[in-house]
Amino acid sequence: MRNLKTMAAAGALLAGMLTGPAMAETLKVTTFLPPVHTFVKAINAWGAELTEKSGGELELEVFPASQLGPPPRQFDIVRAGVADIAIFLHAVTPGRFPMTELAGLPLTHPSEGDASAVSSRRLTELAPEYLAAEHEGTRILWMAVTPPLKINLANADPSDLGNLEGLRIRYAGSTWQKIVEALGAAPVPVPPAETADAIGKGVVDGATFPFEATKAFDLGPVIKYSLAPGLASATFAVVMSEATYQRLSPDLQKLIDETTGPDRAAWFGGLWDEGEEEGRKYMVDSGVEIVTLSGTELESLQETFTSIVDAGKASAGDTAQEFLASYTK
Repeated sequence: MRNLKTMAAAGALLAGMLTGPAMAETLKVTTFLPPVHTFVKAINAWGAELTEKSGGELELEVFPASQLGPPPRQFDIVRAGVADIAIFLHAVTPGRFPMTELAGLPLTHPSEGDASAVSSRRLTELAPEYLAAEHEGTRILWMAVTPPLKINLANADPSDLGNLEGLRIRYAGSTWQKIVEALGAAPVPVPPAETADAIGKGVVDGATFPFEATKAFDLGPVIKYSLAPGLASATFAVVMSEATYQRLSPDLQKLIDETTGPDRAAWFGGLWDEGEEEGRKYMVDSGVEIVTLSGTELESLQETFTSIVDAGKASAGDTAQEFLASYTK
């Protein structure tokens, strides 16, 4: 009798374990960005929101600073199933996302302005129609467009654009490579996290970053001048493996859908805009002189960059002009 009672108790315990609360679904997020970057902080905030709204059924585990692979591999890390979500920069794989990179052409932004909240929302709105094919195998959760990147220089005063002639400038992506070349400088690829050291050692004379990133990568001590306004933005995407999305329960899929998309892009862009202001203050407090281009100089640069814009549209194909008209309206 005692054995029967013991077996019955064990059976009840096993049944309770099998019918108890489901194990939390933990999604791995990969990015090359450092933990202090605005994007990583925003993803952590989104993860906390998912956990709260799912009653603990969905969690995010973030692997920043290229822990799962180098910057050019971030998108493929998700496609290969090593991670579930990636935050990645399109420019580190030149030519792979030609339509998306149109949003990063020089002096190109929505008519409302070049704030990240505006451009990130607009690009996310256009993603289902124009950008999904370039992100095959993944689900675009939202797009992010940086505040325009500035040219940050160690010593050369950009009040005279001729002073850029012959300088070595760190860049990322083919568009910025062409911009640097059009200004008479030499583009040099340097990983973001190594930029401050490269400038300090004289390997390069400057770098292209928005103010927010100059703070994240601590460039203030090695920079004397920044050229404003920024000349071109860079595009990021937050993507989820389609296989991961399909294995989630309908309730969790709905939660993902409800907390991503254009509204989330605008929310994040707003954080980036706040970070840009903080980054500008960081640069000023570091003793950096911000040199502002005149309207005449900007008009001249638009002519200088015409061939870059034309080449970008050509590489993106027949719908490039249609996309650009929609993005900039």
